[in-house]
Amino acid sequence: MKALAAIGYGPPENLRIIDLPVPNAGPGQIQVRIKATTINPTDLRVITGEYRDMLPVEFPYVPGNDFAGTVTAVGAGVSNYHVGDEVFGQALPRQLRAVASPTRPSVSTGALAEYAVFEADTLLLAHRPASVTAEHAAALAISGMTARAIMKIAAMKRGQTALVIGATGGTGTSLIPLLSRSGVNTTATARSEAGRELVLRLGANAVIPHDPAAYPSNVDVVFNLALFPDRIADAAKSLRPGGKMVTIMFPPATQQDLRRNDIELHFVLDMDGGYGGMPDVAEAAANGNFTAEVASVFPFEKAVEAVLAYATEKPLGKVVVSFSDDRGA
Repeated sequence: MKALAAIGYGPPENLRIIDLPVPNAGPGQIQVRIKATTINPTDLRVITGEYRDMLPVEFPYVPGNDFAGTVTAVGAGVSNYHVGDEVFGQALPRQLRAVASPTRPSVSTGALAEYAVFEADTLLLAHRPASVTAEHAAALAISGMTARAIMKIAAMKRGQTALVIGATGGTGTSLIPLLSRSGVNTTATARSEAGRELVLRLGANAVIPHDPAAYPSNVDVVFNLALFPDRIADAAKSLRPGGKMVTIMFPPATQQDLRRNDIELHFVLDMDGGYGGMPDVAEAAANGNFTAEVASVFPFEKAVEAVLAYATEKPLGKVVVSFSDDRGA
């Protein structure tokens, strides 16, 4: 099979499409013929060596976390999936297992390949609704679950205020409509006029540039989807006393990074589906209550270009890699 792989640590342009054996499904696993996957920050940070001290990997390394595809083989002991089922979800490449759930790890052989093997017993996989395309299901997997999780943690009430930093990415574009439907007055950041138009269309009440000087004050909740710990203190200044900082950025910030002790800090990395798993995302998407913003779709043959586009162009939404339906078995 063909797979996108890093041959060593380096910039994304060093990635290559290579031939690898098709992975087989063992006990408790499913083999999936991938139809669509996306590019995520973790993919870049692993292959460039940014996480090398925490999460070293061996090469060739196949990235790819979220996916949609068709079950092509089922291992012993699997009863919740069958050959021919359409599925989607998120799973870390096996070499990153250290940060997966310790009890029901959702890991795989890497979704940026024609075939991948996944663990079946996890809430991070689900059957794909017929009304949701493979591209949108893949785009929803991580961003959708994350947006729903941070909404539950924030527990916002109608009329409260939120600042969304990094609003034009995958999670941000899934989060803003949820905030809008909840009656939250949302200020979102955007880098461009196109980004501004996007977040306003999704339901933001106001748009500001990525500039701490523009951040509003006395905000109830800040959703940090973009800032690393060394820059989070500026965002914390926006919060009212007793407000909440909800962040998804790894490594997690500390209270000391915030330079305030009168606000709550919540780091969200829900690798167990404790705030609602992929079946909940599937149900909401099937009901038309949840969607993902797709910035661009690249054929797998141009997967390296897809990674470069994600790394350099700051896309509005998710960058999707799609596999042709007429490829050989």
